[in-house]
Amino acid sequence: MARNRYDMDEVLEESFNAGQVKRLLAYIAPYKKRMAGIIFLMLSSSALTMLVPIFLQRIMDFCIPEKDMRTIYMYCGLTLLIAAYEALTLCAKSRIMSTVGQNIIHDLRADLFKHLQELPFTYYDSRPHGKIQVRVVNYINSLSDLLTNGIVGTITDLCNLVFIVIFMLVEDVKLTLICLCGLPFLAVVILFVKTKQRRAWQIQSNKQSNLNAYIAESINGIRVTQSFVRERENTNIFNKLSNDSRIAWMRAQKYSLILSPGVDIISSLTTAFIYVLGIHWIFSPNSTLTAGILVAFTAYIGRFWTPINTLANFYNSLLTAASYLERIFETIDEPVVVTDAPDAEEMPPIDGTVEFKDVTFSYEADRKILDGINFTARKGETYAIVGPTGAGKTTIVNLLSRFYNLDSGTILIDGVDISKVTLHSLRSQMGIMMQDSFIFSGTIMDNIRYGNMDATDEEVIIAAKTVCAHDFIMSLENGYYTEVNERGSRLSAGQRQLISFARAILADPKILILDEATSSIDTETEILLQKGLNRLLEGRTSFIIAHRLSTIKNADCIMYVNNGGIQEKGNHDELMALKGEYYKLYIAQFDFLK
Repeated sequence: MARNRYDMDEVLEESFNAGQVKRLLAYIAPYKKRMAGIIFLMLSSSALTMLVPIFLQRIMDFCIPEKDMRTIYMYCGLTLLIAAYEALTLCAKSRIMSTVGQNIIHDLRADLFKHLQELPFTYYDSRPHGKIQVRVVNYINSLSDLLTNGIVGTITDLCNLVFIVIFMLVEDVKLTLICLCGLPFLAVVILFVKTKQRRAWQIQSNKQSNLNAYIAESINGIRVTQSFVRERENTNIFNKLSNDSRIAWMRAQKYSLILSPGVDIISSLTTAFIYVLGIHWIFSPNSTLTAGILVAFTAYIGRFWTPINTLANFYNSLLTAASYLERIFETIDEPVVVTDAPDAEEMPPIDGTVEFKDVTFSYEADRKILDGINFTARKGETYAIVGPTGAGKTTIVNLLSRFYNLDSGTILIDGVDISKVTLHSLRSQMGIMMQDSFIFSGTIMDNIRYGNMDATDEEVIIAAKTVCAHDFIMSLENGYYTEVNERGSRLSAGQRQLISFARAILADPKILILDEATSSIDTETEILLQKGLNRLLEGRTSFIIAHRLSTIKNADCIMYVNNGGIQEKGNHDELMALKGEYYKLYIAQFDFLK
């Protein structure tokens, strides 16, 4: 799939359409009263400003010839009042619409992030995380100006155009028709720009997404980069992606900048034509056109093309936003394939019996990872899963947690099909420590408490002591309240695993899953940890994935998984006596450690 790489453009599965505009309007609907109030203020302001050219006409045609200074002062005073009212309405618009626009941005981003929380592992397995992040941050930020000023401004400008045309017709019908002759030429420009501009911004969003994906990947892998002295090569890749983004942006801007100059040119030409004709008609006999009317009319022409120009800019913003909305709504529409069934019930309190019945699973349709897995783990038993890399060990425990849907078969806990219960009620009764010991930014106390947000400080400390993390935590500058960086970069790999282990234990689960829980722990700590584990595993059904076989010798059952199935099953002594695959693996590891 093209999305899997930072250097491949994403394929848009559904193009922008009117339905997506309606969806955007649904986010605007809760704020329609405030927006309607602002529109009313702006229209009232616009209606009043329409009077200013009339004041100018009357001053030129009547007040100046009659030397009526009192009326001139009155018109000037009214003009100042109108200007003050216009300034106040603009301030109110800026303040209120900034708030409304950012609220809409927040609502849209919140819905997108909430949906991302619900998407299954398969979604994150299939694309760079940087391409997901750019949707939540950059693309939604790009809608800010459209939502803050564009919509209200467009409605106001459309109404202004109606007002202006009415006033222009009142002043002079012939001049109005001449002015409107410029609109067909503008329509030609818009039709020329429309498709090219939208496609150009789609390409630019792809290039920006690629660049963001590579930046995220590079930051996450900076230690590997420096270890293998790949800085120069990575910089070259970055420069190429950044240059692609720059070129795409410049091409998109080229089309975006056509409309505004086009409006200015058409406006200037029509205005000049009207001046020539107007002056000619003023000197014509029997003409009713006066200098005051011509000056007032040309003032309306300026006002006529200003909203046209604003509407053209809004059209630009809309075409640009369309390329981002396509990606945003595409993500929101991504199906949540691992979700509660329509008739899902709460998982009863787990006792601990786990049964796999003919379980088959594949990440890709043409390659089965598990094929016909069958076993039963009874309450309180510890099952260890071993086998070569890529055999499906982690997949088994991921299916038990319902991170993926089965291709076929059934997984039962205490006789209850886990596909028929809610995900929250299932996972909340399980403790899971995955291969990636992820540490969040914050204190160590908060990281351990992530497993049980209601736990007291004392319970957190007990969990840490159980996994032998207490001593190293207390050696840090602020103990349990030591701030750690994102992904725990201040901690060693073993320390991160111990904290993750304590987090899983604190959840007090009925089923405990440990995926390579001791892979980064030194031998001395492992011996101490094993004592705590023995106490912890009592009364719980546990699944342990381990490459270090010394940690699973006491398991009730060890399953050797390979080629999509369970090739051997039994306790350590039984499998050693069998002298099969487990025996070979154990002896090879023992000889290696000699």
